[in-house]
Amino acid sequence: MSENRSLAKNSDETRVREEIQLVVFKLAMEEYAIDIGHVSEIRKMLAITRVPKTPEYYLGVMNLRGSVLPVIDLKKRLSLPSTAKTEDSRIIILSVDDISFGVTVDAVSEVSIIDKADIEPPSSIDTNVENRFVVGVGKHNNRLLIMLSVKEIVGLA
Repeated sequence: MSENRSLAKNSDETRVREEIQLVVFKLAMEEYAIDIGHVSEIRKMLAITRVPKTPEYYLGVMNLRGSVLPVIDLKKRLSLPSTAKTEDSRIIILSVDDISFGVTVDAVSEVSIIDKADIEPPSSIDTNVENRFVVGVGKHNNRLLIMLSVKEIVGLA
C-alpha cells in the first residue's frame, strides 16, 4: 500500500496520521477505489483481442507499447450489471507481485488521500460486491468508497 504519514496537531496532543492514496473510479453508478501503489497508468480504451476458452470476465489481451497485457472486465469480475462503454470508459493498468494487467472501468474520477482512521472493515458495510473483493470502505467527503483488493481481482489471494 502507498501510505503517507504526517503529524496532525490536536488541541492538546500530537498524533500520527496514516494516509492512503487511492485512485477513485466508477462502476455501475457506484464509486470504487484501488490503492495507487498498484496503478501503473490509466489509458483510454484500446483494442482488445479476445482469447478463446477464458473466463467470461477475461476480455482478452491488449498491446501496450510492445507488451501484451491481459484485460479484465471489472464489472463482470465483480458480478455487477453490464453497461455499454462510453467516452469516459478507461483501462487502469495495475501491477501486483510482478504481474501487470488492465481492468476496464466506467470512468476514473480522481486521486484521493484518505486517513486510515476513516476506513471501515468490509464486513461493517453492506455492498453489492462479494466481501472477498473488498478490503475496506473509505469515508471521504461525505461519500463511501469501496476499496478493492487487486490480488483478489487477478486471483492471487
